[in-house]
Amino acid sequence: MRLRFAPSPTGHLHVGNARTALFNWLLARGRGGRFVLRIEDTDRERSTTASERSILDDLHWLGLDWDEGPDVNGGHGPYRQSERLAIYRAHADRLLGDGSAYHCFCSEELLETDRQAALAAGLPPRYVGRCRAIDSATAHARLKAGESAVVRFRVPEHRDVSFDDAVRGTVTISTDVIGDPVLLRSDGTPAYNFAVVIDDALMGITDVIRGEDHISNTPRQVLLYEAFGWTPPRFAHLSLVLGPDHAPLSKRHGATSVAEFRARGYLPEALVNYLALIGWSPGGGEELVPLDEMARRFSLAGVSHSAGVFDVEKLAWVNRHYLKLASAERLADLVIGYLRQDGIATTPTAAARAWLATVMPMVSGAVDRLDQAPSRLHLIFAADVVSSLDRDEVRAEFAADGARAVVRALAEELSNGPRMIDREQFRAAAGRVKERSAQKGRALFHPIRVALTGEADGPELDLLVPAIDRGAELPSDSGLRAIVGCRERAAAFAEALSRT
Repeated sequence: MRLRFAPSPTGHLHVGNARTALFNWLLARGRGGRFVLRIEDTDRERSTTASERSILDDLHWLGLDWDEGPDVNGGHGPYRQSERLAIYRAHADRLLGDGSAYHCFCSEELLETDRQAALAAGLPPRYVGRCRAIDSATAHARLKAGESAVVRFRVPEHRDVSFDDAVRGTVTISTDVIGDPVLLRSDGTPAYNFAVVIDDALMGITDVIRGEDHISNTPRQVLLYEAFGWTPPRFAHLSLVLGPDHAPLSKRHGATSVAEFRARGYLPEALVNYLALIGWSPGGGEELVPLDEMARRFSLAGVSHSAGVFDVEKLAWVNRHYLKLASAERLADLVIGYLRQDGIATTPTAAARAWLATVMPMVSGAVDRLDQAPSRLHLIFAADVVSSLDRDEVRAEFAADGARAVVRALAEELSNGPRMIDREQFRAAAGRVKERSAQKGRALFHPIRVALTGEADGPELDLLVPAIDRGAELPSDSGLRAIVGCRERAAAFAEALSRT
C-alpha cells in the first residue's frame, strides 16, 4: 500500500489539507504501507520555496513523517513536479501520437466567449471541441509557424465514467459534462489532472485520499489511466471541513492554517487528535487517542461522508487534555516565546527555565492554549500591588479593621521571616497571620491575596505565593523580568494602606 500527500506550496498548510495528510498517514502507518510526500509546484507565479519549507515544517511538527519525498529519496523521484516536466512532455507526446490528445489553438478570449455562451444557455461550461478535427500535420505546421497551443485530451463522447469511492460508494459522471481537459499548457507546464495521474501511476500510488472537491476531477483522471493502459488507484473523497456557519472553513472564521494554531499555543498532539475526529471516530466511545493508536484503529470504512464542522471549543477541550499530560519542562520551553512577546523574558538561563517549570501547574490546568500563559502568570511578574488601592472596591474592603489587621500582621510576619518558597512555609505563615489578626476564611485570605498580587482572584495562593518568592531569588541576569518578593509587596502595601 502506497499513499501520498501532494500539497501546492502557495501558502500555509490549511487545517483541511492537514486532515487529508493525516488520514493518508494513518492508513499508511496502520497497514504497514509507505507514505509519500510530493510537492505540486507547477504554479510558477504562486509557488515559493518559503511555502514549501513552511508546509514541511508543519507536517514535521504534527508528527507526520514520510518515507519518500523531496528530502527523502525513495526511488520514485523527483518529488517536485517542477523537476518532472520532461516526464509530462514525454507522456503528452505518447497521447498525441496515438490520437488520444490533440493541439488546441483557441485563444483565451475565444474560450471565455464560449464559456459565457454556455452559461447563458444554462449549460455547464465545457470546451466545444473546436480544434478536435485539426490533423497532426496541420497542427505541427501551425506550431512551427509560431502559433501558441495547449495539448488537450480527447474525451470519449456520450459515455458514463464510474469509479468506486471508499467513502461514498459508486460515483458515475457522464462525459457529456466534462469537455476535453488541458494536459499541457502552452508554456509546457502540466495541468493538475494530467500531472497527478502521471505522478500517481509512476510513483505506484495505490490509494488516493483527498477532499471531495476533487470528485469532479476523478472521471477525467480515470479516462487518462485508461488511455495509458494503467489501473487507477482506489479513491476516497473526504468531506470538506466547514466553519460554524457550514460554509467552507476560511479566514473569516478565524485561524485556518496549522501555522496559526501552532502560533496560538495549541499542542501538535491536540491538533492532530482533533482533526482526526472531523469525519472519523476511533471507536470504543473514545475521542482522546494518541497518534500511534489512531493509526492502529484507522480505516476508511469508519470515515463519514457528511461534512464536518471545525469547532474551536472542541479543539480547546482536546488541547486542555494534552496540556495536562505534557511535562512541566516541555511547557516551560514552549511558554518562553510568549513571555518574550510580552517583554517578560529574553533568553532565560537554566535556573530560570527550571523555575518556569515549577510554575507550569498554574498554567496547564487553567488555559486553553499557551499564548494565554502570560496573562495567567502576570501576577507573578507584576510589581505594583499598591495601585490596587486606587480602585474604589479595594479601598472599601480595606476600610474594615479586620482587613487592615491582616495586612499589618502579614507585613510584620514577612519582614524578618524567610522567603515562602514552598506550600508548607506559606501555610505556616498564613497560620501565624490568622492568630495575630484574629481573621479566618475569606476574611483572612482575600486581604492576603490583594496585598500580594493587587488582584481579587487568581491561582491558588499556596501555589502562587511560593512561585513569587522562588522567582524573587533568581539573579538579575536570569533572562526574566525581575520579580518582587512577597515580603517587599506586603511592606509596600501595608505602608500605602496606612496612609489611607
